[in-house]
Amino acid sequence: MSNPSLRIAIVGGGIVGLTAALSLAKVGFKPVVYEAVRIPQPLGVGINVLPHAVREMAELGLLDKLVHLGVPITDLAYRMADGRLVWHEPRGLQAGYGWPQVAVHRGRLQMMLIEEVQAALGPDAVRFNHALAGLQLQQRGATLQFADRDSAAAVATVEADLVIGTDGIHSAVRKHFYPNEGIPKWSGVSLFRGTTVLPAGQVGALMHWTGHSRQKFAGYPISIDPHSGEILFNWICDLRTAEPGSTPREDWTYRVERAPLLPRYQNWQWTGIDVPAIVAAASEVYEFPMVDRDPLPQWTHGRVTLAGDAAHPMYPIGSNGATQGIIDARALAFHLATSPDVDAALAAYEAERREATSRIVLTNRAHGPDKVLEIAAARAADPAIDLDAVFPMAERAQIGQDYKLIAGFDPQLLNARRSYTP
Repeated sequence: MSNPSLRIAIVGGGIVGLTAALSLAKVGFKPVVYEAVRIPQPLGVGINVLPHAVREMAELGLLDKLVHLGVPITDLAYRMADGRLVWHEPRGLQAGYGWPQVAVHRGRLQMMLIEEVQAALGPDAVRFNHALAGLQLQQRGATLQFADRDSAAAVATVEADLVIGTDGIHSAVRKHFYPNEGIPKWSGVSLFRGTTVLPAGQVGALMHWTGHSRQKFAGYPISIDPHSGEILFNWICDLRTAEPGSTPREDWTYRVERAPLLPRYQNWQWTGIDVPAIVAAASEVYEFPMVDRDPLPQWTHGRVTLAGDAAHPMYPIGSNGATQGIIDARALAFHLATSPDVDAALAAYEAERREATSRIVLTNRAHGPDKVLEIAAARAADPAIDLDAVFPMAERAQIGQDYKLIAGFDPQLLNARRSYTP
């Protein structure tokens, strides 16, 4: 099915909504993206786009631009807080994938995608200052009311044959169908995030995961200056600050002082990484709770469906949040292009993606691939204990392999998987 006259409204102009717009444009549709913010800005910090999502970027013709924006990651290292190496593995092309893994600044990627959507569909294909204020299902579509996010003044009423909700963890589309769901579920862990400029050559294209769920450090480069070689290094300090189930404070722009973090990470140092120095040198430090939502029993209601964090917000463990949303977008466009009608396409999309992403949400709650750090901390907290004796390498390898299978990025299976380009 390819129908340029099908009125498709995408609610939410983040990475997933924009990828959906591009994917739909590639197969002959002309969607419109409605975004709540008045003026887009390259906000946020770093994300990892795993090979199964980079494959989708490549099939959209964006691989070179993505690599130019970010850093192809070559390795992943898990360490205990005392620096002992728990697990190391190659990543991306070095691991046998047909596509790299790319760490990139979230805001820069979003701005690039906005430009691509406008180039493909016209400048009016992304409409800013359109916050969803109302939704009414029709027999074969929906009516949407949009308003100014700040004043709540009406902006537009839109009739759509298909609505795709990509408006994030606080999705207004999702809330319409699940009004009593409440706030996201907080693990009790706060994420203290920032970026720090490091000298050229200080770190390689390596992901660092260190500690355990109650106190962790994660870091990786997200850009390298082509002239100076300076590295923009993205980092996250995870700290348990409340009991699970507490009420979180959610604000991506909530700035905090870094001084309280420094004593907690004293002596967290290894080759190329000095955690207190990295935190102390950051431009800003932001705090955000580690939250998710329970998997839904249904994404699609009539001609309205969900994708990305609107459908399956998950803990940022295993680098799968943005990645799974990108895959949602591509899968939905594929089924719309290859199914006999919209309803069949939505059914096929949900059948493929809902249970698959639900498994990832629940696996991430159980620490996902970071389970190796939990086991290491439990069995070998004393540095005198021989880690290999109490935690065999084969057991560690199995944890990583199991997660790749659940999240859909086993190298052999991914390389052989069908394309989402019809």
